Amino acid sequence: MSNSLFDLSGATALVTGSSQGIGLALAKGLAEAGARVVLNGRTMPRLEAVAEALRQHGHRVDTLGFDVTDHEAARGAVDRFEAGVGPIDILINNAGVQHRAPLEQFPAEAFERLLQTNVASVFHVGQAVARHMIGREAGKIINIASVQSALARPGIAPYTATKGAVANLTKGMATDWARHGLQVNAIAPGYFETPLNQALVDDPKFTEWLENRTPAGRWGKVEELVGAAVFLAGPASSFVNGHTLYVDGGITASL
Repeated sequence: MSNSLFDLSGATALVTGSSQGIGLALAKGLAEAGARVVLNGRTMPRLEAVAEALRQHGHRVDTLGFDVTDHEAARGAVDRFEAGVGPIDILINNAGVQHRAPLEQFPAEAFERLLQTNVASVFHVGQAVARHMIGREAGKIINIASVQSALARPGIAPYTATKGAVANLTKGMATDWARHGLQVNAIAPGYFETPLNQALVDDPKFTEWLENRTPAGRWGKVEELVGAAVFLAGPASSFVNGHTLYVDGGITASL
């Protein structure tokens, strides 16, 4: 099989929420596959420091600071980049937050924050980028869903709702935009060692539960998501659309 199926040379990829964790790992992985990467976040000093670290490894890196929950800010930033720098060929909608609390005590403001960051941002940035992709009749959009798109655990019902929405929004995007030459898919990570999950990683009881519950018997490493991202971002996935790819060590396959 030709390596060109997984070669991203010449493509530009915007990754939201990419100053740390999964977003940073995916940005680095796409860069290693040949893409020019555009890092996004709200804290510019942090974003610039991460960008410079990637540049030190020879990667082409830009930064695009904007709030993914602000529709006009997202559209304006994307439009300016397209006009001043060039086309965005790949979008990874990765920005997300978590909040844990019993559902009967869950703060309404935390629920709204989850909706805006985890779901609305996918619409805002996805639409802003897709408007340009449609004109070119080509583009790749990858939304970051979750094992919670299919399963629930106590204390995170609103997060589960948002990730179920991401999986279904992915289907809707593909249904509307596949005819224009776009491929829109999702990656659903299982339990990975990230800043978002640090409290769980540090909890021996939870880690023991996870190791027993997951057929692979361990936490995932963020680098293990890169292969799925490169596949969905490149020519190899030219007829894959509206799909959610679970990268979860088998947790959704086993009771």
